Amino acid sequence: MERYLGEKTPKLGFGLMRLPKLDNGKIDISQTAKMVDMFMSAEFTYFDTAYVYDGGESEAAAKIALVDRYPRESYTLATKLNAAMGSPSEDEAKRQLKTSLERTGAGYFDYYLLHAIGRGNIHIYDDYHLWDFVREQKAAGLIKHYGFSFHADPMLLDELLTKHPDVEFVQLQINYADWENPGVAARRCWEIARAHGKPVTIMEPVKGGALADPVPAVRDILLAADPTASLASWAIRFAASLDGVITVLSGMSNVAQMADNISFMKDFRPLSDAELDVIRRAQGELESDKSIPCTACRYCVSGCPANIPIPDIFSVANRQRGNAAFRGRREYSIATVDRGKASDCLECGQCVSVCPQHIDVIARLRECADRFENAK
Repeated sequence: MERYLGEKTPKLGFGLMRLPKLDNGKIDISQTAKMVDMFMSAEFTYFDTAYVYDGGESEAAAKIALVDRYPRESYTLATKLNAAMGSPSEDEAKRQLKTSLERTGAGYFDYYLLHAIGRGNIHIYDDYHLWDFVREQKAAGLIKHYGFSFHADPMLLDELLTKHPDVEFVQLQINYADWENPGVAARRCWEIARAHGKPVTIMEPVKGGALADPVPAVRDILLAADPTASLASWAIRFAASLDGVITVLSGMSNVAQMADNISFMKDFRPLSDAELDVIRRAQGELESDKSIPCTACRYCVSGCPANIPIPDIFSVANRQRGNAAFRGRREYSIATVDRGKASDCLECGQCVSVCPQHIDVIARLRECADRFENAK
């Protein structure tokens, strides 16, 4: 049987992107530390953060809640270099590794990724010589394994893995909602990674939480199949059942989510044929769903010149279906107070260029402006 990097890694990873927050918007370190303790006590070991998550607070939280409290050899830590956000020069992009090491105090990273690669930013990683940079840092011992997280089409993935055969792993967005979604091409990207012999870490298995609270038709299918299983468990187990998976990253935001994830991943059981049939029926219902496929990663927000809370507006739009029109306008007003409205969009395209879901954000904002600002 083929062996691959991280084959023995537990199939649940802790994604440190959506950590619990205090009322002031800062990360709740106390609750995060409790979640880390629960995770480690259950013998899970993989933690994933990034230079840009929460403006660096995620890496700093990893230091306090994890690195300062556990022996370095007892866990694996991954972080990422994002050259497309806030790095106007090659030197500044390369400096991210040093900053990440300082923030986390980890000494080295088990997994280091070139972050959120797509057709709109690949030239930056090439122009800044970052492929050579990560190889050099691996040789220097600051990185154990290097790869990249990917948000583009299968053809580009095949091109990159052909051009950079020493890449050790790829991080892909995989969930049952996006398995055949042409905008994500999860299945095809996974197949290409495996064809190149590359194992994968999986991000967005619950699609930013959307599959933990799916549309009613999907909810009914899953609950009828197993009333005792959480809705999130179907999504995470689907991803973890795939071949060549190092781990599945769950962006858990509170203790309850951590407890739920541990409950079905502690003794992980791949989906049976009958359960896969349930997933196929759920996928069929999702094909008719017209929700905006936003996962609230908030990459679009940091660079928006009009300060528009794009994910919050899209969340209101998705939840407004079936509600009275006045309720949607009221929720929209709350979401945009002291911030830009959908109609303030300058159509600069910054949001479109960084959206991992390839949403036509400008067009969707126009729709939201018509629905919430112009409706009577």
